[in-house]
Amino acid sequence: MEAAVWHAPHQLEIVKTDIPKLTTPDQVLIKVTYCGVCGTDHHLAEGDFLGRFPLIPGHEIVGVVAKAGAGVTNVVVGDRVVIDPTILECGHCFFCVRGQRIMCQNFDGLGVTLPGGFAEYVVSQSYKVFKIQNLTDQDATLIEPAACAVHGVDKLQAPIGAEALVIGAGPTGLILAQLLKLNGAANVVVVANKSIKTQVAKDIGAGDVVVELDRENPDTQWKQLREDYPFGFDVVVEATGSEKVATDAINYVRRGGTLMIYGVYANTARVHWSPAKIFGDEIKIIGSFAQTNCFPRAIAYLDSGKVNVKGIVTDVFPIKDFQKALDKMNSKSAVKVIVKATQD
Repeated sequence: MEAAVWHAPHQLEIVKTDIPKLTTPDQVLIKVTYCGVCGTDHHLAEGDFLGRFPLIPGHEIVGVVAKAGAGVTNVVVGDRVVIDPTILECGHCFFCVRGQRIMCQNFDGLGVTLPGGFAEYVVSQSYKVFKIQNLTDQDATLIEPAACAVHGVDKLQAPIGAEALVIGAGPTGLILAQLLKLNGAANVVVVANKSIKTQVAKDIGAGDVVVELDRENPDTQWKQLREDYPFGFDVVVEATGSEKVATDAINYVRRGGTLMIYGVYANTARVHWSPAKIFGDEIKIIGSFAQTNCFPRAIAYLDSGKVNVKGIVTDVFPIKDFQKALDKMNSKSAVKVIVKATQD
């Protein structure tokens, strides 16, 4: 099969390799149709995050069941499926025994520490494989980002009637904004640099208000936002991955409100916040990392159409052009870039 392999950070090769084999009765072989390109993939290429090399990346995986082990009962050959890439089977580390599985010290993930979806085939445990019904395979690449957004909303616990600010209009930001609207927020404002992303945000109704920033001089729009919301927001979600934006985001949090750090940042990124402001305004600062057990709810929202993802996928590349897919994602001229693993 064809696959993209990072031998080490910045050392990418498109290779021909063997189709992986099932090694336990509860495993499933998936013929990958599409796999989404994520900001995490960029950070893996830079040597950040949790990458274990050599690595076939790709964790937003959609495909068809090609083979099922003798003990598999939840799917059959031919089913269209998505894969939850998080592997949290440790059960015995400090955090697992405290019920905090997402903090597992032995965290593994397809496309991060284990072979992933930028290949024609991938193997997964069957309990991590979920059937899809109504979504196209391309749109289904957004289920994994949606699962992360579900986890983010769980962490936020926004009060009913809250006013929320989502900074950034990438795929997960667009989905998280919709989930906030569906789960009690009275007003959701999406702020991002004017681009195809803000146009898609408007098209799918991601926010009640979409503020388009001037890339060269955004100060005017930020000033207007402060005038329109002089008391700030109950919830501010920083979803850009920019340390500069993260530093400024706290200035839009209402007294008693919550700032959630939701983007993926370089390991070297740093922010500078006033502890006096955090203390005096009783601001809560939280993070949201990946997800666990959120796939069923993410599928329910997307497969039902309650969360609209039409138009978020803007660019498709074959495996052999994986580097071009990364470059396109980093160009800021796309919303969601995906890789087509199965050739016609």
